[in-house]
Amino acid sequence: MSVDYAVVIPTVGRDSLRVVLDALEHGVGPPPREIIVVDDRPEPGPLPPTHSARVLRSGGRGPAAARNAGWRAACCEWVAFLDDDVVPPHDWKLRLAADLERLGLDVGASQGRIVVPLPGDRRPTDWERGTAGLADARWITADMAYRRAALVHSGGFDERFPRAYREDAELALRVQARGYRIVRGDRVTTHPVREAGFFASLKQQRGNADDALVRRLLGPQWRERMGGVPGRLPWHAATTASGALAVLCGVLGWRKAASVLGGAWAGLTGWFAVRRIAPGPRTRDEVAKMVVTSIAIPPAACVHRLRGEIRHRKVPAVGRPARRVVLVTDALERLRTRRVVRS
Repeated sequence: MSVDYAVVIPTVGRDSLRVVLDALEHGVGPPPREIIVVDDRPEPGPLPPTHSARVLRSGGRGPAAARNAGWRAACCEWVAFLDDDVVPPHDWKLRLAADLERLGLDVGASQGRIVVPLPGDRRPTDWERGTAGLADARWITADMAYRRAALVHSGGFDERFPRAYREDAELALRVQARGYRIVRGDRVTTHPVREAGFFASLKQQRGNADDALVRRLLGPQWRERMGGVPGRLPWHAATTASGALAVLCGVLGWRKAASVLGGAWAGLTGWFAVRRIAPGPRTRDEVAKMVVTSIAIPPAACVHRLRGEIRHRKVPAVGRPARRVVLVTDALERLRTRRVVRS
């Protein structure tokens, strides 16, 4: 019995969409019942040839809204999400089918394995190292197949997330809270490193606003539940505060205090820059980029986090009883996963 699935690809009009569609059109394996491309640009323009795909418009509301529009338009048992900048292998459809056909009804999703190619002749840049983190990320929708019933029961992606950031992990936790398991498949998808501008790392700080929403939805332990590493926001706050106070003390004529605080700001900023420069290629351009952005990132992170706290202040925060429930659920899921692995 063949797997009944559709493929949903949100896009912002990248040329790389052609690569994804070509792999689905010409690759080996059982074809999807439907391929749905969701154009998420505010002003839709021309797209690469979409073959037999159906094109929907989501009005530039973000990838969460685009994926919701896609899966709600599909009527298959499974919905496979692909990003528009990945490179599926020639046998992706065959491997997807193999991953899905053996799953029980208790499994709500199957995550593909992501490979990020890095240069072999030099150390990776800060941007390349950040992209390489996708290979170990949990529940990312660069290649993720969800049982449609799990999406229905969980309500789909939370459209309050306007970026491709946290929305996938937040959905995965809700799906698991409803009794579904999420497993890793054997299929492998390549995620190349996109070209990025000088201030790419600075622009990424907008995600701090989304962290405010996650904290209210999941509680203080949200990073632990998502499997993330501790954030740098406390250090950024200390850096920003020391710099701002140094300027204030200088204006008031308190030179000694201004000197001490300015030294603290310089030390924290320099330490942050060195941590980013040391593992990289240390070229002139990379060092300049790291120095400039290391100065700008701390205040930008704080401003975006404050903006998120204000924007999402009316979102009901998770209370202590609810936190106990989700922590117990996580513990039971980890125990069940260990038993499956041992068996």
